[in-house]
Amino acid sequence: MNILLDAMGGDNAPDANIKGALKAVNQIKATITLVGKEEVIRNKVKEFTGKEIEEVSDRLKIKNATETIEMVDIPTHAIKHKKDSSMVVGFNMLKEGKGDVFISAGNSGALLTGATLLVGRIKGIDRPALAGILPSYKSRLLLMDCGSNTNCKPINLLQFAQMSSIYLKNTFNMDRNPTVGLLNIGTEETKGNELIKESYKLLKEKAEELNINFVGNVEGRDAFSGQLDILITDGFTGNIFLKTVEGFGKFIKKTLTESLKKNILSVIGSLPALPSIKRFGKMVDYKEYGGALFLGVNKPVVKAHGSSDEKLFEYTIKQAEKFVENQAVEKLIKAFEQQEK
Repeated sequence: MNILLDAMGGDNAPDANIKGALKAVNQIKATITLVGKEEVIRNKVKEFTGKEIEEVSDRLKIKNATETIEMVDIPTHAIKHKKDSSMVVGFNMLKEGKGDVFISAGNSGALLTGATLLVGRIKGIDRPALAGILPSYKSRLLLMDCGSNTNCKPINLLQFAQMSSIYLKNTFNMDRNPTVGLLNIGTEETKGNELIKESYKLLKEKAEELNINFVGNVEGRDAFSGQLDILITDGFTGNIFLKTVEGFGKFIKKTLTESLKKNILSVIGSLPALPSIKRFGKMVDYKEYGGALFLGVNKPVVKAHGSSDEKLFEYTIKQAEKFVENQAVEKLIKAFEQQEK
């Protein structure tokens, strides 16, 4: 297996990308190919390890790419005109079978455009979308879409529900149909804007036919109750929801840490509870959950958080290996092929 990593994409590139790969390479079986400016990558590896990349691991490779797609670049223009960018080179390697999964923390719009134009959509899918994993009470929550499609139609949300149900059940070996909720401002059928009201009707109508365990509208405060497996929304709302949750998690960890260190009595009093506090901190840390898989394209494409540090790249690389091992994309393609018949 060959994991392709965009070494030049993201706010902390290339340092965080390369450090994450260096940490992950000895924890996985796959080869990691760093896609980007070869001289820069070689120099960074030497700086971080004191060794040439060939001395670090025989499963750590470089694919030279002379250009970089920046966060401010217009997605379609960048994909079409920056043909030797780390992102486009990575996509072409994936398409040609020279890699099994592509990871990037770069421009989200360019990543979606490249995945759609260069790798191609699964037949029967109108729009690929980002499936992000979040913590939930004694479980996990899949948020779909968490940032790729800011303008959606009801058919898109229906397909998001179908794709995420197939993906979650197969990837995590669930022995039941995942529960699917529609993010809304209330639980009543009449609540929400036109997109949500029409999507509710469509999901309710098609749920049994498409094997979707639709449980209705869900308010944001109930999303993490442990009763829900999948939360469906458009990418605009989903991205706001995702970043709000991440920000609130940081707030909890920061204020809890400050409270425990306020004085000597609070420090002493917290000592017996430290293992529990560490477990809690790990559970609410979004970095523990890696990147988001683009569901709906023909090959595995993973979007890492734009502000990913080395820890998040490390987890995302390990997560990407599992995506390939579990054949998440192949199972999705097969399910939609059967639906078309």
